[in-house]
Amino acid sequence: AMLDPDSGLSLTIARIVQRLKGSSLHSQLERQARVSLHKPEIKLESLKEDIKDFLKTSGWEKKLQNAVYSELNVFPSPCHPAAPPEHMKEPLAYMRKAQGSWEKRILKSLNSMCTELSIPLAQKRPVSEQKELLNKWNEMGTDEPDLSLFRPVYAPKDFLEVLMNLRNPNYENGEQPSFRNHLGLIQVPLKVKDIPELKEDFSELGLNIGQLGIDDSAQVPPEFFENEHVRVGQKVLTEQDSAAAQQYVRQGCPTALRADLWALILNISNQPEDILYYEQLKSNVIQHDLLVDSLIYKDVKLTASNDDYYFVFEDYLYQVLLCFSRDTSVLEHFTYSSATPPKSYIRGKLGMEEYAVFYPPNGVIPFHGFSMYVAPLCFLYHEPSKLYQIFREMYVRFFFRLHSISSHPSGIVSLCLLFETLLQTHLPQLFYHLREIGAQPLRISFKWMVRAFSGYLATDQLLLLWDRILGYNSLEILAVLAAAVFAFRAVNLMEVTSLAAAEAVLADLSTLKVMPLLQIFLFATVT
Repeated sequence: AMLDPDSGLSLTIARIVQRLKGSSLHSQLERQARVSLHKPEIKLESLKEDIKDFLKTSGWEKKLQNAVYSELNVFPSPCHPAAPPEHMKEPLAYMRKAQGSWEKRILKSLNSMCTELSIPLAQKRPVSEQKELLNKWNEMGTDEPDLSLFRPVYAPKDFLEVLMNLRNPNYENGEQPSFRNHLGLIQVPLKVKDIPELKEDFSELGLNIGQLGIDDSAQVPPEFFENEHVRVGQKVLTEQDSAAAQQYVRQGCPTALRADLWALILNISNQPEDILYYEQLKSNVIQHDLLVDSLIYKDVKLTASNDDYYFVFEDYLYQVLLCFSRDTSVLEHFTYSSATPPKSYIRGKLGMEEYAVFYPPNGVIPFHGFSMYVAPLCFLYHEPSKLYQIFREMYVRFFFRLHSISSHPSGIVSLCLLFETLLQTHLPQLFYHLREIGAQPLRISFKWMVRAFSGYLATDQLLLLWDRILGYNSLEILAVLAAAVFAFRAVNLMEVTSLAAAEAVLADLSTLKVMPLLQIFLFATVT
């Protein structure tokens, strides 16, 4: 149920006030206000106004604005007060149910691995092992434990099978009139955008607007645009305004400013207390050995370690992902995620709620390719606690949507449907041809979208793509890019006669230039 704007606004304000109350920003603001009382320019008769002015000129008001803006970006708009809390997680009951049974499957896979290998989910490390881990914390990659018996809990293609079987029970045997002609693998009726709506949403990517990542724009000589864009970017950073930074990166980030701009958009400032928190997570890793540690280790070995761009960051990846698995603050995102953190029971207490713990502590079971969410960030951040916070924020804003079943426009189900609809509508011949030969396009593009293209594009191109994810606070651009890649390779794809041949045409995306592809697909396609 939609709220009238006023009560919706007051609920939002109440929630944000509630959430900021316990934050360190709140106590810092109080401290600053107290300190300001001793300043000569603060007069008793105009106390409230003077303190407000002081907080404005000293930059604290900006910090508060950014915190509010961050909350608005992350949390969904409030549901009707009468709506049950699970509506905030996912409004459609059949999606909630499908996500629930998928979670049961994952858990079953994890538990059977425990039983087979007779390894507990968690155990305290012996002191000697703790010392050893502490000593090699910065070079964990040199270790070669035998992980042959461990297998990823699931891979993207297992997840795709689940999504292909999703049905809305209210529409038995394809009764939905508008949807009957959708011939893709995704068979649920969700509303996705068409090209005119996408053009409007992504208007800053238009042909007559300067872009970083486009070398030969007819309108503006690129070096002129770049110099001006860098100047504006520096101004945005000086202003320290998250909303302005978010608008700015829609046209791409200059390489030298990207790390700072992303941190500003994500409202990450790496305060002493954040560094301390990271150290606590690290000591938790040192003390306890979790089964997921081996899964993380194996995933890094299978993915990033074999990647030409990312193998050098292997040690950072272990540090970030091991700490992430211990981070209980990640549990907060389950209030607006369709997923529910898995529970485990202390030995011998199965089913007794007071002995239940979340496992892993952050509630997220990594799957094959998970470490690729972190790898590109290693190019931008070299200080582990900062890298860690940026990744965690990217995860709870964006990446969790790529591996949970929901009806959210940035959720993977909507992205798949958007991708298939764009192809079927704008490249019908190609779509039908691939379908006829058993090479459904989504079978090829699914893994690109689940990983947000990490490990498929050249890094400079990937960062230009992620600029736009942050700039638009949306993952829809992933589906648009996937369709644009098919459009770009359409001539070759029309000649293939099997799935393997189609996969071969699209096996290497490392030479693609993201921005021209997106522009041509969105703004030069005849609609």
